[in-house]
Amino acid sequence: MKFETKAIRIQTEQTQHREHSTPIFPTSSYTFKNAEQMRSMFAGEQEGNIYSRFTNPTCREFELKMAALEGVEDAVSMASGMSGVFGTLMTFLGQGDHIIASRAIFGSTYQVLLNWLPKWGIEYTFVDSNRMEDWEKAVQSNTKMLFVETPSNPGLDIIDLEKAGAFAKTHQLLFVVDNCFATPYLQQPARFGADIILHSATKFIDGQGRVLGGVACGSHESIDEIRRFGRNTGPTLSTFNAWILTKSLETLHVRLDRHCENALNLAKHLSHHSQISKVNYPFLESHPSYDIAKKQMKLGGGLVTFELKDGIEKGIQFLDRIKMCTLSANLGDTRTIVTHPASTTHAKLTESARQEVSITNGLIRVSVGLEHIDDIIADIEQALG
Repeated sequence: MKFETKAIRIQTEQTQHREHSTPIFPTSSYTFKNAEQMRSMFAGEQEGNIYSRFTNPTCREFELKMAALEGVEDAVSMASGMSGVFGTLMTFLGQGDHIIASRAIFGSTYQVLLNWLPKWGIEYTFVDSNRMEDWEKAVQSNTKMLFVETPSNPGLDIIDLEKAGAFAKTHQLLFVVDNCFATPYLQQPARFGADIILHSATKFIDGQGRVLGGVACGSHESIDEIRRFGRNTGPTLSTFNAWILTKSLETLHVRLDRHCENALNLAKHLSHHSQISKVNYPFLESHPSYDIAKKQMKLGGGLVTFELKDGIEKGIQFLDRIKMCTLSANLGDTRTIVTHPASTTHAKLTESARQEVSITNGLIRVSVGLEHIDDIIADIEQALG
């Protein structure tokens, strides 16, 4: 089956009620026919639902869809994208281990590596996205994992997944990719050797700003390890949220086509604006990693960033002048959302730290929505003054 068909047709087995739309199973626990069935399920000898902190039919449908769309064997859902990130780190790293991570990663992931992993004796090294010579220098005898995000948040840096996969294989590292911005519709990192693919399903997978959710995708063996961590620590995805997310996947391809079309048109329009010094979009030929993006992505994604010439003050002015678009820290919504990272989401970082992850004082991030492109452009134009 093609991607679009899998997203629609993979669903929970029909019940005795012969429903067409997949049902929701809002139950905390399950019953057993007899003592032997209960014993065998708890022992892992027989598959089946025991407790919804462990498994749930609605969550399982979402997981199976995500695994199929990413082209891997299995997936495990969690309460948020960061639950998936943290669960993966804690499952495969322990005291004395070392992780190499791209410097351009989501802010909360960056903070976990910087402030929390060292408390448990786990070392880290941040490397520039495409300076492979720095990656080689970062490898230590205790290095266990390579963690990257592409396209990155919010700088839209692109990492060559083929080279990263080869690097991880050469050094026998677990290769983990945050695929949130691309979604499996635009990019499948497993094709390039990724072992674990992570998503904040809160973003484009939901697509309407309604629920939180996360998912990790990979082999049966690796996902079983993460699932065991989740069972014991409790970052369970809400059944209702799982139902929303699995239904949202049915329209992912349609939504992403429009997000990407609007984003490319906006990026092209802003490229010639007198108050903007630079526009970043993976499918603009001016993007430094344009060829890599074209090689590994179907379309350029729904995010555009641009740099205002007058820095933080101009960025704050721009936000205050926005009328139709939304001021929010979220992204991947039907509604266009604008953010000024230097004064909001990344304000706690030093200026030098922001520069290292491509966040300039005048950087504006636009999560381009599904409104008519003329209305999106008009609002951004008037906000620019």
